Amino acid sequence: MSGDFASKSMVEHLVRGGVGFGALIGAVVLIPVVGAVSLLLLPVGFVALRGCPMCWAIGLVQTLSRGRLQRSCADGQCTLTVGGAR
Repeated sequence: MSGDFASKSMVEHLVRGGVGFGALIGAVVLIPVVGAVSLLLLPVGFVALRGCPMCWAIGLVQTLSRGRLQRSCADGQCTLTVGGAR
């Protein structure tokens, strides 16, 4: 795995977040209504968030910075510079 959690677009990432967080919250909130069956929403939430809420948050930052920040390494030193916006 490359460690890249970014999405192709900000809209796609926000939709995935809405589905993921909605499913996680729904799994807990719906327990009194439908019982333990509501816990079937948990895997849906984790798949939409690509594993965990923190993974989604990291992907949000990566999606925001994609194409704007450039990392280059030479002689054992890495620098981060601002690139051209897409």
